[in-house]
Parts: sequence; C-alpha cells; structure tokens
Amino acid sequence: MIKEILKLSLFGIVVGFILMIVLGLLKFLTGSPAYDFLFNFYNVPVLNEFKPVWLVGYLFHFLICILSVIGLYYILKNWHLEKKDWPYILVYTMGSGTLICLTALLDQTPPFYDQVSWLFWAFAHGISGAAVVFMVRKWL
Repeated sequence: MIKEILKLSLFGIVVGFILMIVLGLLKFLTGSPAYDFLFNFYNVPVLNEFKPVWLVGYLFHFLICILSVIGLYYILKNWHLEKKDWPYILVYTMGSGTLICLTALLDQTPPFYDQVSWLFWAFAHGISGAAVVFMVRKWL
C-alpha cells in the first residue's frame, strides 16, 4: 500500500505539471488568466500568511494535485472503477469547473463569469484526468 501511495503521489506531481503546461500554454496563446487560478490561495486562512507567496502557491497546487489523485483513486477502487477512463475525466472536469466558480469570492483573476477561462480550466483538468487514468493503468 505504501508503494501504491508513493506512485499515486508521483502521478499527482506529474498531473500538477500537466495542468501548469496546458494552462500556461493557453495563457501564452490567448491571454486567458485561468493559469493564475492554479496558484491562488490568497483567501485561504492561515495559508495566505506564509511567505514567499510564489513558493506557497506552488506547494499548495502540488499538494492539492497529490491529494486529489490519491483520494479519487481510493474512492474509485471501492467500486472497482479505478482503471476506467470516465470517472477520472468526469470528476476532474466537472469538479474543477465547479471549483472555478469560487473565484466569485476572490479578488484575484479569473473572474467566475469569464467563460473562456472556465472552458480552458475544465479542458485542462479533463486532460489531467485522462493522464491520471493512463498512469494508473500503466504503472499500478
């Protein structure tokens, strides 16, 4: 089980980089601020007090990626769905699409009504869901 958790943690780190690359590329090509939301933790109590801000943002991003991969894998494993495509893609796409609505509570970009950023955000997370299931099938 420890070996499995370590592999899933590595998958989470890989997924974190995939999200950064896909959303960074979309920001470069279109100017969409969806990339900036990956590192937005400014309204999280206590966490927003740590410095340097950029480093805490990256650590927060990767921690969330690792925890989401481990958590979703074990939830899906209960129903023997851990090697199916659709649960990962659905949960990451819809979950992230819902999560970005929390930007309505933030003074940081992107605004929750920015539909292009929302689509890019959900698209990038769908890709990350596909990457997770690929890694799970190949290396677990």
